[in-house]
Amino acid sequence: MPGSLPPTPRGGSPSIHRPDYWWYRVRSEMLRTVMGPYVGDPVRLLDVGSADGPSVRWLTAAEKVSLDLDPRGLRPPHGICGSLLALPFADASFEVVGAFDVLEHCEPEALALAELRRVLQPGGRLLLSVPAYQWAWSGHDVANGHHRRYTRERATRSLTEAGFEVLRATYAFSAVFPAFAAERAWQAVRHRVGAGPREPADVVDLPRVSRGVERVLVGLSRLDDRALASRDLPFGSSVFLAAARR
Repeated sequence: MPGSLPPTPRGGSPSIHRPDYWWYRVRSEMLRTVMGPYVGDPVRLLDVGSADGPSVRWLTAAEKVSLDLDPRGLRPPHGICGSLLALPFADASFEVVGAFDVLEHCEPEALALAELRRVLQPGGRLLLSVPAYQWAWSGHDVANGHHRRYTRERATRSLTEAGFEVLRATYAFSAVFPAFAAERAWQAVRHRVGAGPREPADVVDLPRVSRGVERVLVGLSRLDDRALASRDLPFGSSVFLAAARR
């Protein structure tokens, strides 16, 4: 049976306003590199929480359904406003489900994973990304309405306990990790002294960088993309996972 919890309103993804932001562009490339081998040729595919689709245009199926709490980025006829905690689909409806930077917004986590498993066919693939490291918690997470951040081990354990077989789990954004760690350390200090956001924003403002800095960040991230084609990365600001429903 579908879940019964109603959607909880919150702000939308920054990608609604800035789909060409450097992070979304390179994340799309890395997701395709890591997840592509597990997609196959599905008839029905569900994309949860990426209404505007900047990171999943490569993810295709005969019938692709997008679901998001925020209707602003949804496009008819296959865009549905709804909650991951109460997916409005029958059991075993999809061969593939993608949920990129979504699970950290959901509480309780166990219910969100149970719903993802419920709508997948047996053997169906779950493609997932989450933000890394609880020590990196800052006002950015508050503004985005996050409940938690993950290690690779924590994310793998959650999926296994929820009835999935993890096929691949890797960190991503390793090459830019020093810059990420420094920025989050500064944001964490601001958060502790009360200078950062204290509640979720409607749409979070993304950091603005110069064209030169953007070229450096994109170039470094593409080093990750080349590495991810053949190996897992030992650290990074995101965790990517591919799993199958047991």
